[in-house]
Amino acid sequence: MSNDYQQKDNNGTLFKNDRKESDKHPDYKGDAMINGKPMWISAWVKDGKRGKFMSMSFTPKQQGGGGKPSNQSSSQSQKSVDDDAPF
Repeated sequence: MSNDYQQKDNNGTLFKNDRKESDKHPDYKGDAMINGKPMWISAWVKDGKRGKFMSMSFTPKQQGGGGKPSNQSSSQSQKSVDDDAPF
């Protein structure tokens, strides 16, 4: 197999977080390309008024640092979807 995979814009992939140690750690983690910018994705499975849903946050990958995000995500650069979402 080739390592020539290139992420398509406005697409991403999530994987179950096998290193989750607390409720604050995401249930799923992965990455995406959003408007041409590489992003980390963190997702939590939650229960809401209309059943289960996923709450997600998107954090820019740091240029030069290259490391993966920790289990807890930083708060300022994230966008999150909450229980009041219309879907």
